[in-house]
Amino acid sequence: MNERPKVLVVYYTQTGQLKRIIDHVLAPLANSVDITYEELVPVQPFPFPWGKQQFYDTMPETVQDTPRGIQPLKVDVNAHFDLILLAYQPWFLSPSQPTAAFLQSEAAARLLKGKPVITLLGSRNMWLNAQERVKGYLHRMGAHLAGNIVLVDKSPNLVSLITILRWAFKGKKEATRFLPQAGVQENEIITSSRFAGPIATALETGKWESLHPQLMSLDAVELLPNLVLLENNGISAFRFWAKFISAKGGPGAPARQGRVTMYRTLLLIGIFVLTPITLISSFIKLNLKRNELKREVEYYKGIGLR
Repeated sequence: MNERPKVLVVYYTQTGQLKRIIDHVLAPLANSVDITYEELVPVQPFPFPWGKQQFYDTMPETVQDTPRGIQPLKVDVNAHFDLILLAYQPWFLSPSQPTAAFLQSEAAARLLKGKPVITLLGSRNMWLNAQERVKGYLHRMGAHLAGNIVLVDKSPNLVSLITILRWAFKGKKEATRFLPQAGVQENEIITSSRFAGPIATALETGKWESLHPQLMSLDAVELLPNLVLLENNGISAFRFWAKFISAKGGPGAPARQGRVTMYRTLLLIGIFVLTPITLISSFIKLNLKRNELKREVEYYKGIGLR
């Protein structure tokens, strides 16, 4: 009798939304695959809901790849797995700190080397730079990125920003009279079980090269061209502020709180005041650089690494 395929799921979630996505994606496989769950646990937990100052003070180390440490993994790092599912959220256009800490660890290097990996993201709408960073980690460890699935909040950009900040700072996810529910839409989560079929086929046949095209045929990754432009602008600004703030000390350092407050204030002003201007400039670029942007979109929807 053939042994059932073994899948390791590595994830970190504050709200539980990402775990629900994982559960729906893998539910159809429950009777045919052995699934091991490894939840990443920070040594010093991140709060939820967040305090506003602490939330923005987390940005520099997130962007600069100097994450807070995580507790030792429970899984045997020498155990065999046929597939690793890495589920994560972007923070400040970068992998969340627990995800980055895992990918920088010796345990990850041993678990992931030579293994097919599927990345599964649950995010607001901007995930490109985070995924590029994760691709880089996987490449350096000798892992094989076989597929990517991205679930995002499909509300308009400013609406999703307002609802996610309300959820992050007040813990209120539910819809109001004027605002939709925060996070990935419920229908998107429930219907994510459609991705189980191609995953099951790849586990059975070992033909991982055909997995991502099959996932893409099921709309595993959807990307609007204007988000490429918005994210390119955003990550440049985050890198500047990360360097500026961290020059005054590490996380929570009193000396840097004035700069954190400055960043926090200017970021919100910039988002709400400059967004209309950015939309206009993006529209112009979309028309002037249509072919170039089309190539960028196709690249980011794929699993290759430049």
